[in-house]
Amino acid sequence: MKKLIFVLVLALNVSVFAQEKVTEGVAKSKMTMSSDNEQVQAQLAMVGETLTTTYFKGNNTRSETFNLMTGSTITIMDTAKKQMLIMADNQMVGKKYMLKSIESGEEDMKDVKVEKGDETKTILGYVCQEYNLTTTQEGTEIQIDIYVTDKISAMSNQLTRLGAEISGFPLYMEMNVSQMGMGMKITSEVTEIKKESVSDDKFDLTPLEGYEKTESLQGM
Repeated sequence: MKKLIFVLVLALNVSVFAQEKVTEGVAKSKMTMSSDNEQVQAQLAMVGETLTTTYFKGNNTRSETFNLMTGSTITIMDTAKKQMLIMADNQMVGKKYMLKSIESGEEDMKDVKVEKGDETKTILGYVCQEYNLTTTQEGTEIQIDIYVTDKISAMSNQLTRLGAEISGFPLYMEMNVSQMGMGMKITSEVTEIKKESVSDDKFDLTPLEGYEKTESLQGM
């Protein structure tokens, strides 16, 4: 009985902490891909999981993404300066960087349809609201089911790249793509959130040494 009470108290304490507004900390997430096509599924299995560590503080967010096959990408967003720095390091493009505006205009939003869903999901103790997104990229329709929380003060580089204006930070995303009769599902979920101090150096918009400027996000 004492053990049961201890577990219940611990669970309640975690839940209470999770509902606090977190303005500075670190979030870790993983992304997996699957397909109903056996050949594509075999290739995706070789790619494996993509791991992301997101640092956030005030108006700034930094995401570090790594995959054994596709390399690493660092995305730094400064909402006060309205700028986003993307640095990619992989075998396809080498070390490239791009600095662009993160202001969304009508041109960015014209192909993105956003609808508020009817469901909520509790993830790591945070109550998340469902949103459904539909967009077309290079002639292919993409449907995204996303759950966001307003308790995490961080920007999402995925939503920013899509040009989707949703208030909140996504803790779970499921993207479904259908092309040439083949379906593919991409799932991204936050697995850990830590409330801790983050150095301002993490959000410096100066490209790292050895990175070459590019004008296109192709391959990044």
